[in-house]
Amino acid sequence: SILAAANPAYGRYNPRRSPSENINLPAALLSRFDLMFVLLDKHDSANDLELAKHILYVHQHSQHPPLGFEPVSPAFLRSYVAKARQYTPFIPRELTDYVVGMYVNLRQQEQMAPGQESDTGTYTTARTLLGILRLSQALARLRLATSVSRGDVDEAMRLMHMSKASLDTEHQRARGLDPTSAIYTVIRDYAQMNKVQTVPYDEIVPRILAKGYTQPQLDSCLTEYEDLNIWQVSADRRLILFVSE
Repeated sequence: SILAAANPAYGRYNPRRSPSENINLPAALLSRFDLMFVLLDKHDSANDLELAKHILYVHQHSQHPPLGFEPVSPAFLRSYVAKARQYTPFIPRELTDYVVGMYVNLRQQEQMAPGQESDTGTYTTARTLLGILRLSQALARLRLATSVSRGDVDEAMRLMHMSKASLDTEHQRARGLDPTSAIYTVIRDYAQMNKVQTVPYDEIVPRILAKGYTQPQLDSCLTEYEDLNIWQVSADRRLILFVSE
């Protein structure tokens, strides 16, 4: 495994440019990484205060502040990693169709939203599928399991979505795309992709959360577009029905 970090080529990350342009590395090289996250140093008074306190404490005492909990010992961690590396989890036959279906859905989502991937420099290819398999197997190793479970695949997909969301969010802000519009796009694309007029609320929630939005933002979007008569939400808020033109 390779863990790498890179600073912006010109000292500050430009959300209007792709990660490849910001880092000044070719997109073909960046595509080799299964996960990629953008971490920005944004102004936040509370976080800035805590960071300043931490730096001053280390400077004064030459050690980190008290943790407030007992950390895992390095010896235990080395033993755990060594034990986990002895496992080579396999993908059960019953999960094959599920994994393939999720990959196909990712490709369809890109087709429904052309241009978005070209903005961020990320694309869903066969290498993405291999990345999902690698992450799923790694998660199974953490459990010291001999086979991959559906939960491992779901968590691998969530990590993939969050990786893309960390890139997409900054580009959406640069393009002026607000959360309500972005959430509406997710719901609309789901309905078009599955060729349905009624969308289950429980199917949408994990997709919205995986893209970095919150459930209150989803509920606000449902209310706003219901007022616009774009869709109707059932009384128990379990179904979203698009209004036919």
